[in-house]
This record gives sequence, structure tokens and C-alpha cells, in this order.
Amino acid sequence: MLATLIPFFDKEMKVSAYALASQKENSLLNPLIFGSRSPNGLAEIEGLDIVHNIGLDTLSPGTDVLIPVSHIAVFSDLESQCDEFRGRVVLVFNGEVENNEGYRNRFSQLKKKGYKLAMSKLPASRYEENKELLSLMDFVILDQKEVDLSTTKIYFRRQYPYIKICVGNIDRQEIFDSIKDDENFYLFEGQFYRIPITKGETEVSPLKANYLQLMNIVNDADFELTEAADVIGRDTALVVELLKMVNHIAINSQVTSIRHAAAILGQKELKKWINTVITKELCADKPNEVARTSMLRAKFMECLAPVFGLGQKSAEVFLMGLFSILNIILGMPMEEALKKITVSKEIEDALVRGKGDLANIYSFVVSYEAADWQEVCRQLIVLNVDTDTIYQAYTETVCWYKEVFYETSRV
Repeated sequence: MLATLIPFFDKEMKVSAYALASQKENSLLNPLIFGSRSPNGLAEIEGLDIVHNIGLDTLSPGTDVLIPVSHIAVFSDLESQCDEFRGRVVLVFNGEVENNEGYRNRFSQLKKKGYKLAMSKLPASRYEENKELLSLMDFVILDQKEVDLSTTKIYFRRQYPYIKICVGNIDRQEIFDSIKDDENFYLFEGQFYRIPITKGETEVSPLKANYLQLMNIVNDADFELTEAADVIGRDTALVVELLKMVNHIAINSQVTSIRHAAAILGQKELKKWINTVITKELCADKPNEVARTSMLRAKFMECLAPVFGLGQKSAEVFLMGLFSILNIILGMPMEEALKKITVSKEIEDALVRGKGDLANIYSFVVSYEAADWQEVCRQLIVLNVDTDTIYQAYTETVCWYKEVFYETSRV
């Protein structure tokens, strides 16, 4: 099993929904499932436990979740699988559904029970023959590469003015820029910008819970550096500032982990730094999407480290994941961003040049986030690893995120 959550965002790059993307088996070992967009082609929605485990509000409060449902699964007991998120679930169907009484009745039944519906991958040539089905949809997802957006939007505005149009598969920034302000389009998705942040936002908001815990730790008479370092490691903003400080006082020192950075700074300076930073940032809110993405990526890489033969470098792998979007956090090219802090040569080689022992795990996680299952499956064959091992690591990652960043923030 492979599964991930892909963001849909508005014109300001604020995330408004997440789409579940999944694949049951390695498509290169089982070619019969290759290219299938439904989770398993049967009645059960595979990968849905990811959504159950992490919870919608853990990712971004108020967001919907788009769940692909096959033409067979629509007649299963979807209610028991999705009831926890009723009102927040958008059931997504593709062109395999048929415009007959059975499907129309089932769609009407789901809508009456509070579920939102979306149509995806329906060719424009079939719009008219499926107009009764389309009239039941709340959303339509258009593939930017497959349809003429300028004419299709006119058709939907005239025929179905209540349907929210989402545009997917946007692969270039200039395409997004050309359509984002069009009032006909509601949400956007694509490879051109996989890191979902509010446009112009480069600051990463730390967590109040981490601040309070850190203050209690460092103001103890004889606190442990390792304990403080572990709490700092939960927050991207604090780690960025810590490494900037270390870089200032220890020129050319290659930091391999957050604990290493804390040890270089020492108890006295670490206590002074933490109290100064926390006093300034204590009123900050929950982490934005940059922090969420960097922390999930860091933990996922750490969980995968043994799979890639990097078990002895798990701390360094975590740090690499944390700063794999440092260019977005600081708003500058990666090579320039890494000059602001001090990391090991191996991390720099992987993030800037795509070379070295750490590059493979970085490339794998980026492909996984984008649901590029063909590339993920290729790498799994090379590693001789099954999909369940990867899925277990991802599940562990999202559960860890919920426990550390959501549950503790409510204390």
C-alpha cells in the first residue's frame, strides 16, 4: 500500500483541501493495476486510514478531504468508512461512472447524507451525455493539460453555475499566474508548487507548546542539552535560528544533528538564546504549511533511514528533511539558503547537487509526496522493499505529527 495527501490551494496559495492519493501494490510488479487512479478498483477505499489517523484539522483547520471513489466502490458502504468526516468529505468520481438511474439515485442519497461530490477525468466530449450526473456534483476537477480552460469554464458557468471548478495538473508557475485570479476557478493543484504556502510568506511560526516546554527545561538548575535539543527539533523556526547562531560562533563547523548544534552552543549560550527567542515569539500561532511539510518530510526520512541503509545517520537524515525546503523558508535558492546555516557536506550535496548517500532518500520522499507512484515503485524494486514497509513508515510519520504538533498544542 502507498498513500499520501496532496494539497489543493486557493489563489493566495492557502491550502483549502487535501486529496488522498493511493495505490495498493507495486505497479511495476503487478502491471494490471498500473495507471489505475482508484485506490483498489473494488469496494474498499485503501489509504483512508491515513486520514483517520492524522485527522483533518491536524493538517489545516477547516479543510476538506478529496477521496477518490471507484465506479464500483460508490455502491459499497461508504458511509461507514467516511462518516467521521461527514460534511468535510468530497467523494471524487471519474469518467467510469455511468449516467443511469442506479448511479443517480446513489449520488442523490450521498448528497442527502451530507457528502459533497466531485467529477474528475470526464472528457469534454461526454459532458452532454452525463448532464444529469453533473447536475448532482458540487465540484468538477479539470485537468489543465487535457481541456481548454477558456471554453470549458464558460460551459460550466452557463450549465452548472453552482459547481466549483478546480484546476489540477498545473505544472508551470506561469500557468497558475495566468488563471489564479479568474473568478471561475476555485482551487488549484499541480507539480509547479508542491509546497503549499501563502504567497510571500517565508516566516515559519513556532508552536506555543514547544516554547513553554523549552522555557521550563532551560530554566531548570541543571538542564540536559539533549532534552532541550529534542524539543527544539519539533519546530522548524527554532532549528533555523539555532543553526544560524551556531554558524555565527563556530565557523566551518559541520552540524550533523540538532543535538550536535545544541552541544556546540553549550548550556549557558543555549539558555540565553532560547529565553530571548521565546520571549519574542511566545504569542506565535500554530505552524504554517511550510513547517507542516518540513516536519512531515523530516520524520518520514528518519523513519525510512534504515530502508536506505542510513540507520546510523537517522539524525542527519532528519535534519536534511527539515531543511529540504529551506529555500522556501528563507525565500532564496537552496545553495544560498544553506550558506545561512551550517550543515554537513553530505546534506549540502544531496539538497543542492542531488549527489551523495543522502540524495536517494531525498529523491524518494519528494516523489512520494507528489504521488509519483511509478518512480516510487521503481526505487522500491531497486531497494528490494515492499510497499507495506513504506506505508508503515508514512503512517508512523503522520501519527507522530498528530501526537507532537496537534495533541500537545491543545494542552
